[in-house]
Amino acid sequence: MIVLVDADSLIWSSCYKKKEHPEDSMYHNLEDAKLKFDEVFMSIINKIEDSYELDRVITFAGAIGNFRKQISKTYKANRKESDRPPILNDLQYYVIDKYEAIRGNGVETDDVVATYWKTLTDTFGRDEVMIVSIDKDYKQFPCLIYDYHYKKQCFYDISETEAKRNFWTQMITGDSCDNVNYCKGYGDAYCKKAFKDCLSNFSYIRAVFSLYKKIYRNKAREKFMECYQLLKLKTE
Repeated sequence: MIVLVDADSLIWSSCYKKKEHPEDSMYHNLEDAKLKFDEVFMSIINKIEDSYELDRVITFAGAIGNFRKQISKTYKANRKESDRPPILNDLQYYVIDKYEAIRGNGVETDDVVATYWKTLTDTFGRDEVMIVSIDKDYKQFPCLIYDYHYKKQCFYDISETEAKRNFWTQMITGDSCDNVNYCKGYGDAYCKKAFKDCLSNFSYIRAVFSLYKKIYRNKAREKFMECYQLLKLKTE
């Protein structure tokens, strides 16, 4: 098994102390954050090794530049600079150096992971590659995922059918974490009804685009494509 670790969220969470320190939740000593990252990273790998024989672990972190911000000025605009941990950059460089993490340029870490996943899957087969992440965006692919979130710590095996539905559902429900919400007021219940008979990508596109036409009228195509470019991860 080749394991692709999206380390961005783990780097961020490693900048924080345990919840018993609410009065000062962030680490200010880089060594403390390094220790937390290393411990959690190894626990993740050990957990996967309990179920799979690992051939290779590839780590990804700290992408710079983001083409999506050129598409929409509101993309991730809900994230305040004041919320950024002060040692985040230093911890990123530590992970990039120690774990030889691959760093994207002009794209997000998700895109780099997705591109590696596609290339390796085409070469070795989809059952030989696993993505490690807490990010639901990867569920737009028919892939193996390990979600290391402490409340989950579970494996997902996303089928082709599930992957299609997951992505097109997100085209309607949006992504609150990234400040993407083009169809406000429409949620999972609407998608369940609208996608009842959908099987092919064409049928999903038709169902989603009909809602965009209802909301945006003559700007439907523009808004549809804008949302698609923000949500669809690059694989090349």
